Amino acid sequence: MLSFDRSFDFQNTQKEIEKMDSAFEALKKEMDSDEIGYYKLPQSSLDIVEKVKALHVENFSQIVIIGIGGSSLGIKAVDQILRPYGKNIKEILYLENSDPVSISLTLKKIKKEEALFFVISKSGGTIETTSIFKTVIQYCSLDLDGVDKKRIFAITDSGSNLSDFANFHQIAQFNIPLNVGGRFSVLSAVGVAPLMMAGYDMKALLKGAGDFVKSFFAGDENHLLEKACYLSDKSKTTPINVLFSYADRLENFTKWFVQLWAESLGKVDNHGAHVGLTPVGLIGAVDQHSFLQLIIEGTRDKTVTLIKVEDFGDDLRVPDISLKNIEKTNFINGKKFNTLINAQCDATMQSLIDTKVSTDIIMLDFVSPENIGALIMYYELLTSAVGSMTDINTYNQPGVELGKQILYKNLQKQG
Repeated sequence: MLSFDRSFDFQNTQKEIEKMDSAFEALKKEMDSDEIGYYKLPQSSLDIVEKVKALHVENFSQIVIIGIGGSSLGIKAVDQILRPYGKNIKEILYLENSDPVSISLTLKKIKKEEALFFVISKSGGTIETTSIFKTVIQYCSLDLDGVDKKRIFAITDSGSNLSDFANFHQIAQFNIPLNVGGRFSVLSAVGVAPLMMAGYDMKALLKGAGDFVKSFFAGDENHLLEKACYLSDKSKTTPINVLFSYADRLENFTKWFVQLWAESLGKVDNHGAHVGLTPVGLIGAVDQHSFLQLIIEGTRDKTVTLIKVEDFGDDLRVPDISLKNIEKTNFINGKKFNTLINAQCDATMQSLIDTKVSTDIIMLDFVSPENIGALIMYYELLTSAVGSMTDINTYNQPGVELGKQILYKNLQKQG
C-alpha cells in the first residue's frame, strides 16, 4: 500500500476548501461524462488482459517497442520497477528517439525469430515512430503480408493512419480510447498489451490503480487535493516541483512523471496568462550529492516530493570489514543497504524540513504491481487536480503540436 506524509502547513481555509471541492467535482464530471477516459482504464483494460491471454504468445522471448513519449515512457517505467520482482520476464527493447547510433545499436540486439514487435502511436503518424518502424521492417526483412505479420501489433487510435495500415495488412491491433491522451495511456492497451506479453501481472497492476481511483472518489484521499491546492497556490513563488525517488529503478518513473507533469500543466490559462509547474526528476541518494545543495541554499523556488520504498525485498548487507584510514564509516557495517538508502531519504527530508523547504513523501511498503498501479493513478489524478485548480486545459498540448508543424514544414523544404 501507499502512505503519505508532508511538512508543509495547509490551513484548509474556506477558500481552499471551495477550491478543492470545485476540482473534485470537475474531475468527477470528467469521469462520469466519459469526457476524459483514463479514470476508467483500470476496469475497461481488463478486456485487453483477456484478449492477450487468447493470443498464446508464450513462444516468443523478446518484445520490441517502437514508440516515443507517452507510447513508451510508461512501459519503460513499469518494466524497470517490476523486472527484479518478476519471474521469466521477457527481454524488452525500446526504439524511441531518432538518434541513429541508438537505433543501430538496438537493431543489432533484435532476435527476429524470437521477437514480437509493437508499433505504438496514438495519432498514427508520429514521425519518429513511423521512420523507425520502416527501418525495423527493412532490417529484419519483415514480410507484412506473410507469416511475419503474426508477430506485429499496432497500438493506436481507431481510424488513425496506423490503424488503416494494420487493417490493410491484416495486422492485429489494439485501440486506445479516443478520450485517453497519450501521456495518460499507460493503463490502456499501450502498456497492458506489451507488458502482459512480457510476463507482468497487469491484472494486479490495474487492480491497484482501480482501488486508488475508488478511494479517491470515495473521499478517502483528500491529501491529494490538499497537495494540489498547495502547489497551485504556490505556483508563482515556487514553480518547480522536484520528485526525488529513492530507488534506482524508479528512474524511468521519474521520466514518465516529467512528461505527464510538463505536457499537462505548462499552458496558457483561460485568462491568457502563461502558467506551469516545472517538473524535475531526481534519484536518491545519487543526486543528494549535487542537486540537494541547489534546493537548500539556492533560489527558493522549489517544492520537493520524495518517494521511499520501505522494503526492497533484498537483504544485501554492508560487509563487516574495517579499511585502514577510513574506519569512520564502520558504524554501518553489518547493516542492510535497504537501511542505508532509507536513512539517506529520511536525512534528506529532515534537511529540507529544517531549512523550510516545502516537502512531502510517498511511501511504498514494498514494490508490487498493485503499488505501482496505485502510484501511477496517484500522479494522474494529482495532475488533473492541479490542472483544474490552475484553470487550464490539462489534456491538450498546443506547444508540442506547434513544434511538430515546424518540423514537418522544415523537412519538406529540404526535399
